Amino acid sequence: QVQVEESGGGLVQAGGSLRLSCAASGRTFSNYAMGWFRQAPGKEREFVSAIRWNIGNTYYADSVKGRFTISRDNAKNTVYLQMNNLKPEDTAVYYCAARGRQVYYSRLVRESDYDYWGQGTQVTVSS
Repeated sequence: QVQVEESGGGLVQAGGSLRLSCAASGRTFSNYAMGWFRQAPGKEREFVSAIRWNIGNTYYADSVKGRFTISRDNAKNTVYLQMNNLKPEDTAVYYCAARGRQVYYSRLVRESDYDYWGQGTQVTVSS
């Protein structure tokens, strides 16, 4: 059984910062990539960022590039999302996902690129 759990969400003023954490665990789990998605009320779930576990390649949505930074702790199977200069439009439920399959050509931007999902953590940015 593979478990994925996010934490670190909360309320922050526009221009502020927040760091999300996500840990993936399971005795049979092989971590190849982890990523972040978000979903605002009335909108579709969208890709935010992802990281390849072996060499640390990172990917970002244009909307967060330059403001968000994804990083990992290989030993703990934990991924972090440092969010700076937050905007009200960043308000959403943020979901963490993990891929248990080898990455060959996938750019890791689609929900189908991942195998396991967390419950989500709420991020609210006030103006």
